[in-house]
Amino acid sequence: MANTDGVEGGDGVRGMLTIGAFARACRLSPKALRLYDDLGLLPPARVDPVTGYRYYAPAQLERARLVAWLRRIGMPLARIRAVCALAPEPAAHEVRAYWAAAEAETAVRRDLAAFLIGVLTTTSKETTMLELRHAAHSDRGRVRPANQDTAYAGTRLLAVADGYGPGGGPASGAAVAALSRLETADLGAGNVLNLMEDAVREAAHGITGEDTGTTLTALLWTGSRLALVHIGDSRAYLLRDGALFRITDDHTVVQSLIDEGRLTPEESAGHPQRSLLLKALSPAAEAAPDLRLRDVEPGDRYLLCSDGLCTVVPDARIRQVLDAEPDPDAALRSLIDAANEAGGPDNVSCVVADVVDTAAAA
Repeated sequence: MANTDGVEGGDGVRGMLTIGAFARACRLSPKALRLYDDLGLLPPARVDPVTGYRYYAPAQLERARLVAWLRRIGMPLARIRAVCALAPEPAAHEVRAYWAAAEAETAVRRDLAAFLIGVLTTTSKETTMLELRHAAHSDRGRVRPANQDTAYAGTRLLAVADGYGPGGGPASGAAVAALSRLETADLGAGNVLNLMEDAVREAAHGITGEDTGTTLTALLWTGSRLALVHIGDSRAYLLRDGALFRITDDHTVVQSLIDEGRLTPEESAGHPQRSLLLKALSPAAEAAPDLRLRDVEPGDRYLLCSDGLCTVVPDARIRQVLDAEPDPDAALRSLIDAANEAGGPDNVSCVVADVVDTAAAA
């Protein structure tokens, strides 16, 4: 009878590990090994034709341990199979990309959980009366023959869209218009993100024209929180207690290279594909936007801007202007002036909004 606890020494299996010994060595259970055998992910080196016992070669331990580690970070089996088929460097690239996506998804769920906790505990607390005071402006810049940006600040909605292609201007306007209809909608705590996603999908379907699309970054005020929708390389920033935080991620080739550690932020400034988008609103692509909910504090200042600002004005200068100018309109005009003084190579659009405690202000 085969020895199921160690190295088998009989004919044909000399030097091989039984499934029990192999499981202990690679930290996978025998049940998992049987599953991975059935899926073709980790087949044994030999199966006894009479007893059905599985035997593994010691050389299989490296692959088995990799499978075990990838399962521990939550990678699906189909993707693990693809990673295991790669050489070490491309495999590392795939793991890095998977984990970046997992962290982004976790951040969205964390924000939603915090939002729901806030909703469920608000009934027992006195509600602070908050409102947004804002300004919006869009400028053609000093090089482009036309302005394809749209900047908007309404009763609830703050938005910046940067159109591209032959119909870029109408595309950016259509995207903002689709969201602006939510200003009169019933924004229940549980469905505001769904409503924003539906509006964005509607906007994408309404864009016409070959090689035409738009970025979109918008904040929708619920009365106590902000719902964020973002796709493309326009940006949203938060100034809180004098510190500036970028709260969106650029959906660009260059940003993906930075996230994967293949490019530094300093090297990205001169990259030839700096403006190449990975995601945008267009009729040719069904790209999912980033969606999340944000808690606000009195004194917060938000900036939405097209890349005509952030590609030529450093974050340090943006922070300085936002911190120094108390009036939203004066702040955004100073930012646009700074972009034009740096050459104004693109349309530049900004929305600046302050979260104000109305009771304290009164």
